[in-house]
Amino acid sequence: MKNFSWRVIIVFAVITTAIVYIFPTINQGWWPHKKINLGLDLQGGMHLVLEVDTEKSVESTIERMTYELRSLLKKENIRYVGIDRIENTKISLKIRGNNNILSFNKLLDTELKDLRVVSESTDDEILTMILNLPDSETRHIKKLAAEQALETIRNRIDQFGVNEPDIRRQGEKRILIQLPGIKDTQRAKELIGKTALLEFKLLDETHDLDAALKGNIPAGSELLYQDNEDSATERVIRTPYLVKKRTLLTGEYLTDARVQIDSQFNEPYISINFDKKGARIFERITEENVKKRLAIVLDNKVYSAPVIQEKITGGEARITGNFTTEEARDLAIVLRAGALPAPVEIIEERTVGPSLGADSIRKGLISMYVGGILVVLFMIVYYKVSGLIANIALILNIVLIAGGLAGFQATLTLPGIAGIILTIGMAVDANVLIFERIREEMNLGKTQRAAVNAGYSKATLTILDANVTTLIAALVLFQFGTGPVKGFAVTLCLGVLASLFTALILTRLVFDYLLINRKIKSLSI
Repeated sequence: MKNFSWRVIIVFAVITTAIVYIFPTINQGWWPHKKINLGLDLQGGMHLVLEVDTEKSVESTIERMTYELRSLLKKENIRYVGIDRIENTKISLKIRGNNNILSFNKLLDTELKDLRVVSESTDDEILTMILNLPDSETRHIKKLAAEQALETIRNRIDQFGVNEPDIRRQGEKRILIQLPGIKDTQRAKELIGKTALLEFKLLDETHDLDAALKGNIPAGSELLYQDNEDSATERVIRTPYLVKKRTLLTGEYLTDARVQIDSQFNEPYISINFDKKGARIFERITEENVKKRLAIVLDNKVYSAPVIQEKITGGEARITGNFTTEEARDLAIVLRAGALPAPVEIIEERTVGPSLGADSIRKGLISMYVGGILVVLFMIVYYKVSGLIANIALILNIVLIAGGLAGFQATLTLPGIAGIILTIGMAVDANVLIFERIREEMNLGKTQRAAVNAGYSKATLTILDANVTTLIAALVLFQFGTGPVKGFAVTLCLGVLASLFTALILTRLVFDYLLINRKIKSLSI
């Protein structure tokens, strides 16, 4: 009797917990827990396939190494005629004088081991050398770019606030994104695809801006624009800036970016903070360039170009512009999540409407109702009162699956509904094994209580074997499957555990209650 009481408490606690987690799905707002998440195929949403331009990450690396090479040659007092990036992924270097050539060759063997010499020639004491990255290093950079892009996009979407997004790599440089329930698809695309490369560059105030606008852009400088929308006419006014190409500081040192409201103009701006290294670099930049203009550039677009009035310590800065609160929030998200290492292009886009999801739910539920009713009728006709007990267990089995989905915040997909339907059959199968064993024991002349004990003890091992192997297969599907396969695996795992609980514990508890507490004379089976 003591064992019976403990089983009653456990069964009651499990079923109550499941109902508590299911309730928000039925009546949202009454309970703090979240309702069951529906997948893209059920509630609609957005499906995107992005391709990472990994070649750009190689080009950026070569560009950075070109600047580093210039600085290194100056530091070592090696005179050169010119250093340029050619064919996007190669460095062309010209050095005059035998002494400089000898010094550079030594430097090549010690400091520049990562570069490969493609070709070299000497003419009139001028060494012309073409350098690039080895193939293995190029592949490594491309792989890292794709992996970093995946993590950056995942961080942005997590901060954007999408329930159960599905984000994974496809092949070497593609990323699959599924966003269930997303409404503002255009805003999501802009947030995902924004490179968010933050750069601080000095304005070129020594050359003529008008000449640059006519096409005479000085070497080492570039034309960038700032877009301002006139609130009265709603026209966008483009302001040109002649900016030095050299980047003094990038967003890689950012630790935080938040939306603040300017108390004077009541307009939102982005407050950014640098780490210790970034703060030191920013302090040095502002100290060395007092009274000069520093452009804050994001994705080759100037947001502001204030005059540096004094040295700025503390590692804090602000990005101003004609932001709406939503634009400022999205910009803060992409800055916090980090810049994409390379541009991404949307190569496939599908929007699944909620009507299609509603139709899928309706058909899935109809199939579950039809299958469930047929199983219920069969069990009542064939096993009578024992069949009714199995049917009660079957209903509670579905309740436990739904409670598990809500409790673990798993996503219910259309294949997941198929998994629930499959577990209905599996749950009844366990009861059938037990009932047939009980029948055999009663035919051998055993008492009803002894037959129930023997039926459960002999069928338990068979049921465990069958369900544990199914559970292992479901766990493997969950671990290595993607999308719909994982959705099927989730409900299959929960269904196996729920059917074991209802078949081996719940129905046994009912039989013990009828035979021990109620002392029934005849077992209807």
